[in-house]
Amino acid sequence: MVGSESPNGSSPQPARKYGITKPISLAGPTEADRHRNMELEKFLIDSGLYESEEEASRRKEVLDRIDEIVKGWVKHLTHQRGYTDQMVEDANAVILTFGSYRLGVHGPGSDIDALCVGPSYVNRDEDFFMVLHNILAEMEEVTELQPVPDAHVPVMKFKFLGISIDLLYASISLLVVPEDLDISPGSVLYNVDEPTVRSLNGCRVADQILKLVPNVEHFRMTLRCLKFWAKIRGVYSNVTGFLGGVNWALLVARVCQLYPNAIPSMLVSRFFRVYTQWRWPNPVMLCPIEENELGFPVWHPRKNPRDRLHHMPIITPSYPCMNSSYNVSASTLRVMVEQFHHGHSICEEIELSKGQWSVLFEPYLFFEAYRNYLQVDIIAADSDDLLAWNGWVESRLRQLTLKIERDTNGMLQCHPFPNEYVDTSKPCSHCAFFMGLQRKEGVRGQEGQQFDIRATVDEFRQEINMYMFWKPGMDIFVSHVRRKQLPAFVFPDGYKRSRLSRHVSRQAEKTCEDAVGCWPGSTERPLKRKSDPGMVDVRPDKPDKRVSISTGLLESVSRTGGLSQVSFGEGVGLECVATGDVDSKSKIRLFDGQLGSEQGIVQNHIVNGETGIGDPVNLTEQTFVSKNLPKVINEAMLTEAVEKT
Repeated sequence: MVGSESPNGSSPQPARKYGITKPISLAGPTEADRHRNMELEKFLIDSGLYESEEEASRRKEVLDRIDEIVKGWVKHLTHQRGYTDQMVEDANAVILTFGSYRLGVHGPGSDIDALCVGPSYVNRDEDFFMVLHNILAEMEEVTELQPVPDAHVPVMKFKFLGISIDLLYASISLLVVPEDLDISPGSVLYNVDEPTVRSLNGCRVADQILKLVPNVEHFRMTLRCLKFWAKIRGVYSNVTGFLGGVNWALLVARVCQLYPNAIPSMLVSRFFRVYTQWRWPNPVMLCPIEENELGFPVWHPRKNPRDRLHHMPIITPSYPCMNSSYNVSASTLRVMVEQFHHGHSICEEIELSKGQWSVLFEPYLFFEAYRNYLQVDIIAADSDDLLAWNGWVESRLRQLTLKIERDTNGMLQCHPFPNEYVDTSKPCSHCAFFMGLQRKEGVRGQEGQQFDIRATVDEFRQEINMYMFWKPGMDIFVSHVRRKQLPAFVFPDGYKRSRLSRHVSRQAEKTCEDAVGCWPGSTERPLKRKSDPGMVDVRPDKPDKRVSISTGLLESVSRTGGLSQVSFGEGVGLECVATGDVDSKSKIRLFDGQLGSEQGIVQNHIVNGETGIGDPVNLTEQTFVSKNLPKVINEAMLTEAVEKT
């Protein structure tokens, strides 16, 4: 039975339970683990992940200054509305932090997520987004002020003395906000709307995470390490359909609960060991889900059919408990699982003293992983318009992935890459995103079978063009490119391009110059499918065949006013990637056969299921039994699996 020896060695004491199950292992570090931990910490420091004392001091000064501003703002509004002098004197607002800054894992140049909590009579729409906005706009210290009132979580973005700030606002049911306000109790949510609940939830979740992990310092170093890894490997982006900061924090916190005595070098390895074997969509949870008389919706697959569609549920630990990773799609989950396996194999080598930490953090070679890509070019008249337009398009790119999955019945898989690329040689304000394309693995298709996604791309473009703040010059173009046709600006300096690729790059440059004045509204005839050289033809018996792009075709592109019309516009379909055309680097490696002793415990822990949602919400075994969800066995079997070790 899992337990720890008492000081006199007389009898084992029951292990402390962190989270919803017993720990997988109570083992502490060996000398080899401590040595690897020192190497890992040195690597993180050398990689520049820790800010200097000077920058830390500047951040504190900025937060203190913002705190002064919002206090003055609330006092001004209180006086303006005719309250008594005593009320004006007592009027208050407080600044709370959340995200990476609150968790203690921010690095140089990171933004600060902050929440302003004000009294009940100071509202968000007029007082925050108009009055406070105008106050900030007149200050020299404030630059790049951008209000986003219609966001899922309304936010005001700006830089204060060069430090990026994302400021939220919550009006709570108090006439006077105390300076030592505690927002942890559920009572703070009385008589507030859902945007306010979402605004408060960031701080409440961060505080709860820190309370639920066995060792905060070990958690912080592990999270800092894995966030760095996720960014390097291209899977850190909530908006693109991967995971954001809070998602990674929750995943790491759960591993800390399962290995309460492990140090960061051990926790990084166990992280990959656990999540390579996790049976998604079983949820990751730090504590049981609780319901409350306030009636806000919580994540509950039995009651809410929509919750059953989530691919990778990672549940927040504070009421109302929500799935923080609802943006994850089948395609992005596939990519993340692949990366977990990649990390696990490297950590195994490190634990055997056959590898170095630097190997774990080697960048993902996205532009070598696929043979076919979608290129999404975003155009605007100037840099200011591009900033707003790009933000809108990026927030909708996930929809393109979902639409392609929908319209191809999941047979064409997309890998959206979160990095943004800019061709500085273009005369127009421009940036681009890319998606890797491949046929679903393990499914054989007919030779020459096509995926026609013209209508899908058209639907996506129509939705994008409904942007409320659209201006002339804003446009988006979606095109299909083969690996050898990728533009030079996506590669680092020194990349040696073939003669064909250099030719294509020079002609594409000319395309942008010719097309600057004619992006939207073209009335040219569509290109005919029969003679269109943009057709993709990828066959197993001709793996090296590539499409050449002639000068004539490029001129046609500029006249029709959009790269998307070449590959997916008029009369052209995208042929599928044959099974033999999948690069070996993009395959998902899965465990077969027997696992070692601790790995076997992990597998039992995860295969048997980890729901932890039995008591307060009273979910039963049937909760997850559906066509798409695995059967979850009760927590007693989890305990039995652990006790057998």
